[in-house]
Amino acid sequence: MSRHVAVELSETAKLAWPMGLTQIAQIVMMTTDLAFIGYLGAEAFAAAALASRIYVLAFTFGSGLLAPIAPLAAQAFGANNLAVVRRSVRMGLWAAMMLSLPIMAFASRGEPILLAFGQAPDTARLGQQYLFGLAWGVTPTLGFLALRGFMGAANRPEPVLWITLAAIPVNALLAWLLINGKLGFPRLELFGAGLATTLVNCMTFLTILWVATMRRPFRDYNLLARFSYFDWRVMRQLVVIGAPISMASLMGVGVFSAAALLAGLISTSALAAHQIALQVTMILSMIPFGISMAASVRVGQAVGRHDLSGVKRAGLAPILLGVVIAAILTLAVIAARFEIAGLFLDESQGDAKATIGLAAKLLLIGASFFITDAAQLIATGSLRGMKDTRVPLLFIGIAYWLIGFSLSYLLGLKMGLGIVGIWIGLSTGTTIYAGLLVLRFIILANRGVLQSQ
Repeated sequence: MSRHVAVELSETAKLAWPMGLTQIAQIVMMTTDLAFIGYLGAEAFAAAALASRIYVLAFTFGSGLLAPIAPLAAQAFGANNLAVVRRSVRMGLWAAMMLSLPIMAFASRGEPILLAFGQAPDTARLGQQYLFGLAWGVTPTLGFLALRGFMGAANRPEPVLWITLAAIPVNALLAWLLINGKLGFPRLELFGAGLATTLVNCMTFLTILWVATMRRPFRDYNLLARFSYFDWRVMRQLVVIGAPISMASLMGVGVFSAAALLAGLISTSALAAHQIALQVTMILSMIPFGISMAASVRVGQAVGRHDLSGVKRAGLAPILLGVVIAAILTLAVIAARFEIAGLFLDESQGDAKATIGLAAKLLLIGASFFITDAAQLIATGSLRGMKDTRVPLLFIGIAYWLIGFSLSYLLGLKMGLGIVGIWIGLSTGTTIYAGLLVLRFIILANRGVLQSQ
């Protein structure tokens, strides 16, 4: 038995490492932007934090609908049906273009949205500047996701990783130039930060498109052949399969966006501290996210083989791996929490020291949150491998919103615990959600309830 578990862990790790590192690289770029913005002051940092939540909320809807590209292309890849692979990717690129329009329109209304939620006028104005720069990169970013799904389905995720890693220094340079107006460039501040991200997204999309169409083995698929042909059947599959994923993702992202709005009602310092802690959470979640994608593939393969014991191993072994890694990283974050918080703000700026101290406290409170967040991410991937998505959608509504957010509001605003109370609520909701997901996977695996592929 132990040998089988070791083999499962090894196979999971082979799939997970390029996917996880790609996610980490993308978060590093976002963190770099926030670090540069932090030197503009706590108000600019808080405005970017709120604006980024609005952007992520809208973008998550689009990325969820593109998520089925990978499994659809993977099934066709396994059948050696290049035409179906091509149609899946082609309609994914069409969907990326179509989805980008409402997302851009939503981002252009960021200021009135923030004002409607009671944010300060100056904060809303600054947040809109950031969104104006960021919105133009929606189309290439969604296109990048579509091609990334294709490469993963073809068992070649490495080019995506190398392209993303190469983009990190380019993004840092452009952000430094455009935010601060260096080397003859205009000083664009928050708009410059968003514009730098847009330019980098355009570069990465054009690069991955070149690799996918011009380099072996990808060019054999002729992805852009008959690109103008609109395949309604494949588009319907993307919508039907992707809708539950979008809904669950929106509910997950939405609770943290709502928590940011609560933090904004407390103080600018509380909002900035919340964003710092949340950014660290996003970084820590990238390894479990990669493991989650690998778990989904491994569980799906075991289901296809009708290997009941293999299903259980393929789901639980990655959860164990992710929890152990998250625990080790959490200990490192606790030990260096003040130094980590200090990376985001210039201590000479106003009340930066107080914000750093508050962010360090949130990182300490979030210790259990980081570990249970890893467990829920991987359990979600394992359940998707069994095509079980409706019940997890119910779980996220109960755990994150009914329990977690309600507790955040009660502790944070009504009982006077402030941002600390908000994070206690978030941690509680995440722990309950992870427990429900793991329990459901164990029940389904033990019962042999395997849905047909």
